Amino acid sequence: MAPQLLFDISDIDLGAEAYNAAAIEKINPHRGAMRLIDGITYATDDLKHVLAYRDVRDDEFWVEGHIPGRPIFPGVLMVEAGAQLASFICLSKQDIKFMGFAGLEDVKFRGQVVPGDRLYILCELTELRPRRSKSRVQGLVDGRLVFEATIIGMPL
Repeated sequence: MAPQLLFDISDIDLGAEAYNAAAIEKINPHRGAMRLIDGITYATDDLKHVLAYRDVRDDEFWVEGHIPGRPIFPGVLMVEAGAQLASFICLSKQDIKFMGFAGLEDVKFRGQVVPGDRLYILCELTELRPRRSKSRVQGLVDGRLVFEATIIGMPL
């Protein structure tokens, strides 16, 4: 059975911008080549469901070496983009300065992401406690599920 999306995105305007890169940087500490969220197109009022995107470019640091002649966006960066979105949600909801990566569960890679793709990242906050958070994330390219994971965060 094919995996279900975390939430229905069929009525979401994928061209909308709820938060741009500058707004994301007011919350998340990631900068330069390590800021992996370009924008957020949709967020529920309670930030339980958020949809972000990453435009994968051909001039990024990993392209030359991963893989020469056939660049593939590294899976670890897909997961990091999901973790950054989860961090954005948690930092927006709690009075903390930094949300650290504490673990991963149920990680699956289901497709490739290449330069020129727009990677949409869906995030569903499933648990938020003072010392731990859990979020489910999924990545889509052209409507295809390319990765999924559960991100565990911890305020530091």
